[in-house]
Amino acid sequence: MSFGLYSIGFAIVIGGLIYAAYLVHMPGHWIGVCAAVLLGIGILTGVKATRQKDPVG
Repeated sequence: MSFGLYSIGFAIVIGGLIYAAYLVHMPGHWIGVCAAVLLGIGILTGVKATRQKDPVG
């Protein structure tokens, strides 16, 4: 799976969670903090899931 496709899917998930937090009246600064943390987690897991394995030998 390509990193771009993984990133788009994770961005959709983050967008849904931000919208849900807005609907439950979470303060805006906490929504921003949570979005930044989720973005970092998404980048780390995306790189881990899509990187090529190192050749042996």
